[in-house]
Amino acid sequence: MGTSGLTAVQPGLERQRVDKWLWHARVVRTRSAAAALTTAGHVRINGQRIDAPSQAVRPGDVVTVALDRAVRVLKVLGFAERRGSADNARVLCELLEPRPAARPDPPPTVREAGAGRPTKRQRRAMERFTGADEG
Repeated sequence: MGTSGLTAVQPGLERQRVDKWLWHARVVRTRSAAAALTTAGHVRINGQRIDAPSQAVRPGDVVTVALDRAVRVLKVLGFAERRGSADNARVLCELLEPRPAARPDPPPTVREAGAGRPTKRQRRAMERFTGADEG
């Protein structure tokens, strides 16, 4: 009864609804979220924007999804009859976009002498000079 990593992929299936595939591939948390994403026009199949969650995807199709201020480009490798584990989901698609490079640490900030906020001693000297301390 238990399924291993590759038994969830259905080789006999030649197409599947895009909302179902997005859910099975764990791109979104719920199938209704996948349908809403598709209806809103945030999903493309082979570069063509789709607006129906019933649109079919086939192996080899490239699915582009706009999610959370990021765009994911996925190649369809297979289908599953049920939503399985994350390991099963990795078998269904291949990430085509490169991994974002780690941002280099910013160079340490170097302050020139006298730049920035004045010290307490400097502030008191300015107040004495301008006469602001007499009150």
